[in-house]
Amino acid sequence: MSINIYGTHTMIAAMQLMPPRPTFLRDRYFPTTDKDIFATEDVLIEYKDEKSRKMAPCVIPMKGGILVPRDGYKTDRLTPPYVAPERTLTLDDINKKQFGETLFSTQTPDKRAAAYLKSDLTELAELIDTREEYMAAQTLFNNGYTLKQYADKYGSSEYKEFAIKFYDEGTNPAVYTPAVKWNETNNSIIMDIYSMAMILKKRGLKAADLLFGADVANVILNDEYMLKLMDNRRLDLISIKPEELPNGATSFGRINCNGIMIELICYVEEFVDEDNRSKTFIPAKKVALTAPGVGRTLYGAVTQMEESDREFHTYMAKRVPHLTTNVKDSIRTLTEKARPLCVPNFKNSTITAQVLS
Repeated sequence: MSINIYGTHTMIAAMQLMPPRPTFLRDRYFPTTDKDIFATEDVLIEYKDEKSRKMAPCVIPMKGGILVPRDGYKTDRLTPPYVAPERTLTLDDINKKQFGETLFSTQTPDKRAAAYLKSDLTELAELIDTREEYMAAQTLFNNGYTLKQYADKYGSSEYKEFAIKFYDEGTNPAVYTPAVKWNETNNSIIMDIYSMAMILKKRGLKAADLLFGADVANVILNDEYMLKLMDNRRLDLISIKPEELPNGATSFGRINCNGIMIELICYVEEFVDEDNRSKTFIPAKKVALTAPGVGRTLYGAVTQMEESDREFHTYMAKRVPHLTTNVKDSIRTLTEKARPLCVPNFKNSTITAQVLS
């Protein structure tokens, strides 16, 4: 029995077998489970103010039990932003040799069309991965994000904004202000990290990872006080052992901040924004203190009309391909759709600080 490789279900299944692009921030801090993929385009955002640290009551024997209240949480119903990059395939494309194909290749146009389908599915998925990594970075460092939604040309001046913030105050409250910047002569790096960690600890939240870029990494590795700690093996307060992590980040090692162990993670990956400018996901002068699994990436369902039966179909998936054809002009258009939303599990669960002047 032949398989229709252009069917939506077939393409979804094929995409699930493709190796994903490294997306360290999304995968480490905003993982997705089956319950995070919704059957509607809307998703439910649920997060608590803080993690409970209360003790169970002691009760006089034969008394029964004592009522304890449930912790409150906030629920919002939102429609995630619609992400939909697309590619077209024309006769000119399949009549020319592909990238990497030999000059005198005998590959037929229909075989090239199938090869283009595979490469386009992969490349469009990578574009969505980059968008989700951006959303994850913005959630960590800004406690929310603003996206530009375009109706026509990407990067034009005509767009609508999709804005979401995970706090109720006028400004982001999950910000720590150091007394002295780290690139000035001081010994406050460890105490600043400890103070940030205690903000989380007092709310029952975990502090485990300090995220920063190349500029902050250079300051940490050349700070005189930090170098003295590395030389003093008897204290063993800091262990610098650079190790490459799976998805593009580098762990410099661990530091003991008054009993709280923090992993130092440098992430220098870049993206190209709507104005065709290259930027780093992590702001150059900032750090963020957080923990793995601090949030989730939710996905709304995608509904589209299929050419096969001219009916609407709804798909619960992270990526939904949509193939349409213009038979008259021999043009095939492949659109890859997603409705992602990165959200924290607890309010203000990442503390940020501008540590460089």
